Amino acid sequence: MRIGYGQAGRVLSTAEVRGIVEQAAAALDRRWRRILVLVPDGTRTMPLALLVDLLEETLGPSTDALDYLVALGTHRPMNDEQLSRLLGRRVRNGRAGRSRVFNHDSGSESLTRVGTISASEVEEITGGLLHEEVPVRVNRLVYDYDVVLVCGPVFPHEVVGFSGGNKYFFPGIAGPEVINLTHWLGALLSSFEVIGSGYTPVRALIDRAAALIDRPKACFSAVVTHEGLAGLFFGDPHEAWLAASELSARVHITWVEAPYRKVVSVMPPMYEDLWTAAKGMYKVEPAVADGGEVILYAPHLSEVSFTHGHAIEEVGYHCRDYFLAQWDRFRNHPWGVLAHSTHLKGLGRYDAATGLETPRVAVTLATAIPEERCRRLNLGYLDPASVDLDALKGREGEGILVVPRAGERLFKVRPGAGA
Repeated sequence: MRIGYGQAGRVLSTAEVRGIVEQAAAALDRRWRRILVLVPDGTRTMPLALLVDLLEETLGPSTDALDYLVALGTHRPMNDEQLSRLLGRRVRNGRAGRSRVFNHDSGSESLTRVGTISASEVEEITGGLLHEEVPVRVNRLVYDYDVVLVCGPVFPHEVVGFSGGNKYFFPGIAGPEVINLTHWLGALLSSFEVIGSGYTPVRALIDRAAALIDRPKACFSAVVTHEGLAGLFFGDPHEAWLAASELSARVHITWVEAPYRKVVSVMPPMYEDLWTAAKGMYKVEPAVADGGEVILYAPHLSEVSFTHGHAIEEVGYHCRDYFLAQWDRFRNHPWGVLAHSTHLKGLGRYDAATGLETPRVAVTLATAIPEERCRRLNLGYLDPASVDLDALKGREGEGILVVPRAGERLFKVRPGAGA
């Protein structure tokens, strides 16, 4: 059963959102007295406070527990102040009123193993790209509740195609094994090909892992624009995600008639390190011409990764073929870090004989990360104070695009454009 609706070109009213949540609440099994809600962290745009208010109003009186777990994946934990802004209610010492609020912890002591995906299954799902047995571990909190309710947005995504749905389990509240495997699979397929492409092998692998979690699951999938909610869908995680991803493809993808030679992605403050702000590259790479440049403009950003900085320093940023040509050298590094590296660097070639790496586009940081560090990481550097955004705007006819609040809208060249 699927509840909800939405369409491109309009936003849902508060009354419409309330109606969808009320229908969803009525559809839940009343024997489920303890509900755990999986929510995004602060790197996703969503009117979460509104939905939390409606969940408390519709489900709170009939439940013994209505708690929240932030599906951090490998992002850093949120403090009480950040959680308060996220949920729209005061959080203190991990509590918001009667509700408990948890950050996902991917450490072993917080995880429980729910099964294994065999090497042969992985090979079948990935079309032969990988042949690795993977243990499936998830935050043990899910087994303290009667039902797990996902509540998150859907956007084009560089690893899985479109975010949301069962992705809130993997990588959201997962252990490192499935996270690393799925992200490296996305790198093998390439962000260029995967992003905004619907149901992908990575999504299939995530769905297979989620099926091993022996708990009822339900999902609110939201399609969010800067104007508000374009759609809200409720059902099992796959059903709700599928409806939302179809709408997301209509509202979150901008089709252009010719590739740009330079794109400036202006990253909002919600992206606090390069690990998350790299979305400014992912979302525009398909619309950049060969030999072009992507500038990530984020003067506020001074960290590469709060969680993975040391590992990234060891490998730098390189195209996928750089790693594949030297796999014995890199195979023991975290595959999720290698995937992030290739996604930010983008498509490219590597000549093993000469050691020459040729990226398809140049990636330049206009951030607070020092020039020496950018060069060491194999990225370009630009002093953010030298960037005149006003002088760059309105020059699309010259092959220059400035993307305000970059990171969520995908830009692609229309098939057949310019032919």
